[in-house]
Amino acid sequence: MPSTPTPRQTTSSHRATSSHLPALAAASVATAAALLLAGCASSGTAAPGTSAGGGEPQSGGTLRFGLGYDPTCLDPQQAGGNDSLNIGRQLVDSLTDQDPETGEIVPWLATSWEVSPDAKTFTFTLRDDATFADGTPVDAAAVQANLDGIAELGAQATLGSSYLDGYAQTVVVDPQTARVEFSEPSAQFLQATSTMTLGLFSVASTTLSVEDRCAGEFVGSGPFTLTDWQPAQSATLERRDGYAWPSSIAGHEGEAYLDSIEYSVVAEPSVRTGSLQSGQLDAFMNVLPTDEEPLKATGQTVSARTNPGLAFALVPSSQSPVGEDEEVRLAISEAIDRQEVVDTVLTPSYRPATSTLSSATPGYTDLGDLLAFDPDGAKARLDAAGWEPGSDGIRSKGGERLQVDVVYVTNFAASEQILQLVQQQLVEVGVDLQLRQVTMAELPEVQRAGDYDFLWNNLTRADGDVLRTVYSAGARNLARVPSDDPVNIPLDAQAAEGDADARLALLADAQTQLLERGLSVPVLEFTTVVATSPTVHDLRFEASSRLSFYDTWIEAS
Repeated sequence: MPSTPTPRQTTSSHRATSSHLPALAAASVATAAALLLAGCASSGTAAPGTSAGGGEPQSGGTLRFGLGYDPTCLDPQQAGGNDSLNIGRQLVDSLTDQDPETGEIVPWLATSWEVSPDAKTFTFTLRDDATFADGTPVDAAAVQANLDGIAELGAQATLGSSYLDGYAQTVVVDPQTARVEFSEPSAQFLQATSTMTLGLFSVASTTLSVEDRCAGEFVGSGPFTLTDWQPAQSATLERRDGYAWPSSIAGHEGEAYLDSIEYSVVAEPSVRTGSLQSGQLDAFMNVLPTDEEPLKATGQTVSARTNPGLAFALVPSSQSPVGEDEEVRLAISEAIDRQEVVDTVLTPSYRPATSTLSSATPGYTDLGDLLAFDPDGAKARLDAAGWEPGSDGIRSKGGERLQVDVVYVTNFAASEQILQLVQQQLVEVGVDLQLRQVTMAELPEVQRAGDYDFLWNNLTRADGDVLRTVYSAGARNLARVPSDDPVNIPLDAQAAEGDADARLALLADAQTQLLERGLSVPVLEFTTVVATSPTVHDLRFEASSRLSFYDTWIEAS
């Protein structure tokens, strides 16, 4: 179970001129925080990589970390994958941070902020001692250059483009004061400032080409700097001398403990497991469910945290011949035994989906009744819709066989096994689910074209606005709903709603509509599972269940 470090004493406080936004933070995370705690694996640890009796933190040493996938792009303002963002988090700091236990937004590069009552204007007061690794100051001009640059990236900023919907400009009030203005209310923006996606680069870095930035040539203000990157092979980070401006919830002050971090791409899960057990790696993520117990049995530490954001789901294209049939979508949802998926393929580190959002997400509503396993109901629904069983049990209608394809990538190693079990469950009600694997490089074009009946998808973010990012007709719109579809109303309205209770109600409405109409068929909540050597301590999950190495240290042998 990850522990939250005791907050350091600060002389600054955050504030908001709107009484609604702080209430939103408190109201929407109260239940989620408790569920977050419940979502941790019972690995007998206080925090990821923390071993009992480790003693006082020690400076020095190199952490050898195994990546399951090639990061492809190291720029956190462009990248959307966890392996890329886990590297980016060590290189860039953010205006704010988010407490992983409570969801509260707390100071980091910004010591305080004010939010206008209409949630259109956010004024940040910056600390005056932070610098980028090139020696230039972290100031209001840098905030302006970064937010302007992310807005200009458009769709190239995989996540940031959504976080800056309605962005108008950033005004440099004075060197340490930046006023961010939106053309329409943006209740989700404050949380977005805590992400590495809106992490800050030096002004000069914002003018680099997207290719150079992906290659890691940007300069951040974080506790580590990139010294080497070999695409598809490795990346090396070194501790930054003189770093002294960590988040207000960090476990210590001053420079990071580690001398360096060596990331290596180890695609084969069994090789990652063997490398940790043999001492060739110190830690890795993307632990296979089948490897959790064997790792513990050999003295390694296994820690887990439920990811906030969207649960792993079958997302239909409502414009495909099969995906447009609401009765088929709902029957597929009823035919899935989510508990069996978790019990058969996964471990107690995971939990069945009970909504489109995971239970760790601020704004989550428990809608488990809408996701009850009901194969008889699924059969009756398909019967009523005219889908008749054939000689092999697969249904057809008007000469068309009820065959649907699901596009997936293997960024979660267990995805194929999960979908194979779902495939078996759907056969029982007469649905022929065909699995179509694509590469990460191919996926964006598949999503853009809507070339699927269903898409196996999840997305991590510790804010309910993640629903809008994926499902709104004005955003990614993976379900391919038209712009006049009624689900867009709560999806878009919640992003502009400053009142806490009203925003929660809109998020609940959006989740309910998505499930009642089968526009999302969630299956399970994704969990980040990390394995570490017993000599590794205080490798921490941040609010989005990605990793922070600032407090991490290695016990000398």
